[in-house]
Amino acid sequence: MAQSQTVRIILDAMGGDFAPQNEVLGAIAAMQHFKANNINAEVAFVGREKDIRSALAQHGAAATDFPIIHADDVVTMEDEPAVAFRKKRGSSLYIGLQQHAEGYAHAFVSAGNTGAVMSHSTLLLGRINGVSRPTIGTFLPTTEARPTLLVDAGANVDCKPKHLYEFAVMGSIYVRQMLGFEHPRVGLLNVGEEEIKGNEAAVETFGLLKASNLNFIGNIEGRDILIGSADVVVCDGFVGNIVLKFAESMLTFLRAKFTAYADKSLGNKVMMGVARPALKGALTGMNYEEYGGVPLLGVNGVSIIGHGKSTPLALKNMILRAEEVVRKEVNISIENALNPPALAPQPQKA
Repeated sequence: MAQSQTVRIILDAMGGDFAPQNEVLGAIAAMQHFKANNINAEVAFVGREKDIRSALAQHGAAATDFPIIHADDVVTMEDEPAVAFRKKRGSSLYIGLQQHAEGYAHAFVSAGNTGAVMSHSTLLLGRINGVSRPTIGTFLPTTEARPTLLVDAGANVDCKPKHLYEFAVMGSIYVRQMLGFEHPRVGLLNVGEEEIKGNEAAVETFGLLKASNLNFIGNIEGRDILIGSADVVVCDGFVGNIVLKFAESMLTFLRAKFTAYADKSLGNKVMMGVARPALKGALTGMNYEEYGGVPLLGVNGVSIIGHGKSTPLALKNMILRAEEVVRKEVNISIENALNPPALAPQPQKA
């Protein structure tokens, strides 16, 4: 996509736990970033117009700076995705994705009900040609200078080898386009490194990946993820979501341990006070806010999903991520990879 073209991103203003306040603050911060860096992009809100205008006024932003698409209803965290899709077609989630599907915007961002965002995105945007199942990919920090992409992180709990192969292709493309790694290393998460390890699906997936043109480095184990052994870690969503939630808990765990250590004595408290800036900097990469949300790879559009508790910083980064995915044409690369052109017929020898 040309840099001169305006990327329009629809933000679900009613999606998160602290909506629309955090959404408004995140959008304001994102627009400040776009303007400061001469990025041609804009954010439009979808949700209850009165509430959005009130939040904008509260934070000193002009309502005219942000297009607003009115939607009366809200999909809550307690709503069943399928039921919400049938019965809440006036929701900010449904209307926002419908507007994206109809071409009003290039991307959609929501910190709402994850299952509902995934199902609505798949049903309203459709799948990219060649994709059997869309998948969620999320970056995890590593001991190396670069993160690793975990895919699937929870969209598909039961997967066939074909699905895992597609996840590997989409994840590899996403890392290449977003991080600039020319040949991302792809590892299959397993219970051992040997080719014959794992269940039937893992063994068959190994064969598919080995025969592909991906930079497949073989099986990796859980201990390899955070040391950066692979740029893309492939697994089903059941395992991936467990890994993701465990990784997210580590920051809270470490903070609690540091606090407990400091509380033991005045000397410890002084040492922790001195070390605090360094520790905070070292742990920055473990904070989900830095990465914002996760992309739903494989849908015929750009849908970024965030935590319900997303802060303004996390929402800002979700919006920035959406603009980048659009600008770098990730979907076009995925479609080309999964639908290679047929070889031209060879001329017959006389």
